[in-house]
Amino acid sequence: MTNVLVIDTATPAVIAAIVRRTGSAAELLAERVTRDPRAHAECLTPNVLGALGDAALPMSDLEAVVVGCGPGPFTGLRVGMATAAAYGHALGIPVHGVCSLDGIGGCTSGDVLVVTDARRREVYWARYRDGVRVGGPEVAAPADVALDSVVAVAGSPDHAAQFGLPVVGPEFPAPSALVAAVSNWDGEPEPLVPLYLRRPDAKTLAERGLR
Repeated sequence: MTNVLVIDTATPAVIAAIVRRTGSAAELLAERVTRDPRAHAECLTPNVLGALGDAALPMSDLEAVVVGCGPGPFTGLRVGMATAAAYGHALGIPVHGVCSLDGIGGCTSGDVLVVTDARRREVYWARYRDGVRVGGPEVAAPADVALDSVVAVAGSPDHAAQFGLPVVGPEFPAPSALVAAVSNWDGEPEPLVPLYLRRPDAKTLAERGLR
């Protein structure tokens, strides 16, 4: 039995949750979610502390951290991943990074396309078959995403509706599904790598030709 702190900031939802993992089963003990794409830094730590309080667990009882590594916006991902790494370092516990879209696709069945807002009139997407990722993640305009055998779309309802298929599944990553996406609990976790999928809008002086 493992008490896991789950963090995801790859979407407009600032998610912190406590999940108790027993073998392959994951029980959600508590969850705090704030839907504000501009308040990741302000809301994440209060949400973590709130989830711990709701679960009636002291921070010292945490045994692992799972964090969504995107795809998502630069600022949001930095906040979530840096916070997860900080808790892992302070508590001396492993930090496992997973694809945030797996937290949505892992809750679906059949052939499903998961999409989230990538801005610039684009979406982050991945394909799932019975909850297992079989394509992506990638970023593209909705018109450029091949549907193939997809029968439904999950994720951001506003973006999913553009595909003209039934909208199913959770809107934001589910903590238990993020925990289930960890492939190796026994070995040393891989270094955290953000799934930005494209370069940031901001450019260095050299990139702007000013140096």
